[in-house]
Amino acid sequence: MNAAIQPVVPAAERCKSYYTATLNEETDYPTLQGQVSVDVVIIGGGFTGVASAVELAERGLKVAIVESHKIGWGATGRNGGQVTGSLSGDEAMRTQMRKSIGEEVDDFIWHLRWRGHEIIKSRVQKYGIQCDLRHGHLHAAMKPVHMSELESTYAEAQRRGMGDEVTLLDRDGVRAHLGSDLYLGALKNTRNMHLHPLNLCIGEAKAAASLGALIFEHSEVLEIVHGANPAVITAQGRIDAKQVLLAGDVYHKLEPKQLKGKIFPAMGGIVTTKPLGELAQELNPHNLAVYDCRFVLDYYRMTADGRLLFGGGANYSGRDSRDIAGELRPCIERTFPQLKGVDIEFQWSCAMGIVMNRIPQLGKLSDNVWYCQGYSGHGIATTHIMGEIMAEAMTGSLGHFDTFASCKHIKVPLGDVFGNPMLAVGMWYYGLLEKLR
Repeated sequence: MNAAIQPVVPAAERCKSYYTATLNEETDYPTLQGQVSVDVVIIGGGFTGVASAVELAERGLKVAIVESHKIGWGATGRNGGQVTGSLSGDEAMRTQMRKSIGEEVDDFIWHLRWRGHEIIKSRVQKYGIQCDLRHGHLHAAMKPVHMSELESTYAEAQRRGMGDEVTLLDRDGVRAHLGSDLYLGALKNTRNMHLHPLNLCIGEAKAAASLGALIFEHSEVLEIVHGANPAVITAQGRIDAKQVLLAGDVYHKLEPKQLKGKIFPAMGGIVTTKPLGELAQELNPHNLAVYDCRFVLDYYRMTADGRLLFGGGANYSGRDSRDIAGELRPCIERTFPQLKGVDIEFQWSCAMGIVMNRIPQLGKLSDNVWYCQGYSGHGIATTHIMGEIMAEAMTGSLGHFDTFASCKHIKVPLGDVFGNPMLAVGMWYYGLLEKLR
């Protein structure tokens, strides 16, 4: 792939990003027109909606997805592409879930960490999805306190039988894996993965369609009809269903009475450099994904064609940055001084759905209308876990759903006014604590 890569679709269709420019194939699903009847209609064509659709279709249900834009248009097709065992809000989960599942909570959360990996690997193999899937990840320490945290994680992984998949590295060990002197050490994890998220989502949508799922793009839902016979209404059509799943995360304004003030957008920025040629091998010879231990962290990996894909920070105002490349270039050059002045060819933003306590939000809006949202920057693996849990719940197995639904969440009054400022203050506070550690 040459440096003069061009997006295969107009910017109006998708944001101009590396992922858009390297699609295996573009989607071309119809706009909903007229009336359709299915078992389950899913609102949102990102990972939550598409993963749930595959799970439900595999269970024999007739499913429809309605997406306002294109499949994978939002955060699903714009993120860092890392599939890790990190769960946002795991400590809050542990505290709240202990009330419902007792001392089994630690085992529950540990196994939950890795379930998304299993689903993704199985699905990629089963449906032949080409998404540049690679194993290998470093969780990198920048301070002695970070090393203490990694040592604790390493000890737990050893105790739970992951000894062949994790290695604790000192400074020299990291230097053998990365062309960077920034880190004191790292935890290497070969179970973790990285991939091209947009190609994964589009491949999963294609799998769902092969199982009979109906998919509609450019079909914004204007209203959810509740009652014994629920439905969704768009400008040109209607889908009647037995059940509805609202899976639009932070990208929709539906059902404000119940959902407003529970989830807020944080804008993350990502860039990719020009192809680095032989320098890519020098910087990252083992083709590992990396993120550091800070609360507001940097994350990066090499793409399949040898570019550095680098993301970091977050804008908790909910507004896009005007110069993502300008903000991230100093971080890139601090990490890899060899890249000083490197050409940055793509820059884009990603709206992450942030929940105050960081626990994914699962619930019901009425007897047969469900919702699932809020992954706080850990979406690829978590959405696939939640897709499985939602499919279980909607086919009668409520155990895991009830565990999450029982968690209490903070609902911010006048969320549109106060939600993002509260997030910004909270992140300032945690950033200050990070500097003092």
